[in-house]
Amino acid sequence: MKNIKKYWKRYNKKILVRLKQLKGTPYSIAAGFACGVAISFTPFIGFHLILAAITAWLIRGNIVSSALGTLIGNPWTFPFIWVAVLSTGNYVLGNGSIDNVNFLKIFEKAGEAVMTFKFKNFGHDAWPIIYPMMIGCIPYYIISWFVSYKLVNSAMNRLEQRRLKKQAQKGDKI
Repeated sequence: MKNIKKYWKRYNKKILVRLKQLKGTPYSIAAGFACGVAISFTPFIGFHLILAAITAWLIRGNIVSSALGTLIGNPWTFPFIWVAVLSTGNYVLGNGSIDNVNFLKIFEKAGEAVMTFKFKNFGHDAWPIIYPMMIGCIPYYIISWFVSYKLVNSAMNRLEQRRLKKQAQKGDKI
């Protein structure tokens, strides 16, 4: 358990170092990152980077930090995200729970339909899963956006204050 905590601490520190190196205000960096995190909860696999960049651009967030935010959605977290989003969507829509969903097959069918413009089988194969996921992702999108924005914005402001304090100390020494 200690190794896992160390790993996450190191991972978070690396992300903050990368965010600190970006040009922009704490708002733009935090808003961009939050857009990337929130988009990771949508079922639009393969379009996360594009959608994160568009939403960041719309709210004047940093587009590069939005790409970093999409790293929240990765092969280790996606299964948990998909199950949570699908369960929430089914609950909201009043559907029963769906057991043994093969997400890879669903996303493969959806991707195939989009790439080949053959939507005949999309409605039968993918839509019954994608639609509840689209509905179920909304609360996760909203909550993750605000939580990640708050965390990153406060961290960026602390880093900025620390930098200004060091700069003021150097000015006193001269």
